[in-house]
Amino acid sequence: MNNSMISAMVSMTGIQQKLDIISDNMANSNTTGYKAKKASFEDVLTNIQQHDSKMKQPGRSTPLGFTQSWGTRMTALSEDATQGSLKVTDVPTDLAVEGNAMFEIELDAQGNKAWTRDGSFELSMVEGDLENAYLTTNQGYMVRDTNDDPIRIPNGYVMRVDPKGHITAQKPGSSDIQDIGYLKVVEPTQPNLLQQTEQNLYVLPVGAQNTIMQTVDLANMDPSDPFTRKDIAIRQGALEQSNVNLANEMVDLMQVQRAYQLTARALTSSDTMMGLANNLRG
Repeated sequence: MNNSMISAMVSMTGIQQKLDIISDNMANSNTTGYKAKKASFEDVLTNIQQHDSKMKQPGRSTPLGFTQSWGTRMTALSEDATQGSLKVTDVPTDLAVEGNAMFEIELDAQGNKAWTRDGSFELSMVEGDLENAYLTTNQGYMVRDTNDDPIRIPNGYVMRVDPKGHITAQKPGSSDIQDIGYLKVVEPTQPNLLQQTEQNLYVLPVGAQNTIMQTVDLANMDPSDPFTRKDIAIRQGALEQSNVNLANEMVDLMQVQRAYQLTARALTSSDTMMGLANNLRG
């Protein structure tokens, strides 16, 4: 197999991975809180050293330190963490987080948790509790407060959330207001370690420390203190849209398609030359 065929095969594998990433971004362009994926590529290089003196033959001596390329490969997959635009829904259970933070979700009774920027929550009933409704995700996972407890809203009350995550419940047409608590918001210190699941949730990899996610104390945050202030706020009645730019994704898609076609043509040409060489030998 000649060098041009190997280089084309390696490059086609990387281009196919890039095409899969673009397809995933475009498919999630309307997914709430979705962050666009980006891929990094590098050249596959081999440094060929001088042959041993016993192996030297006329016309076979390779220049010292000669570097040969074998195509490109994908080396890293990252997320575009920029803020998506906010869409006003006026639904009381829809919440959007501004800034570098996430909502914390309880996955099961064993204490396993996940995080998300998808604030399309709803109030759900739980068996055995007829007096309260619980704030959950669309999949039924409980949303946590700062005490790591589920958020309970008394039946017949309307939930209110201020920019600092303070939750209250008010009975319509009445001055009766109940203090529910504070919404738990966490900030990832190493977002590249988070693993995204198929339900638009993020979890920690096996063996990772919980210190990766730090709770943000929105209630005691001083806006005038530059050392403790964080540009994080909760917006009720709004949802964060995907930050995928369809125009940029379409441009990347056309470029990747042309690169794949060119590389495939190089592979075909290499195969043709090998066929001609075999026929000449025959």
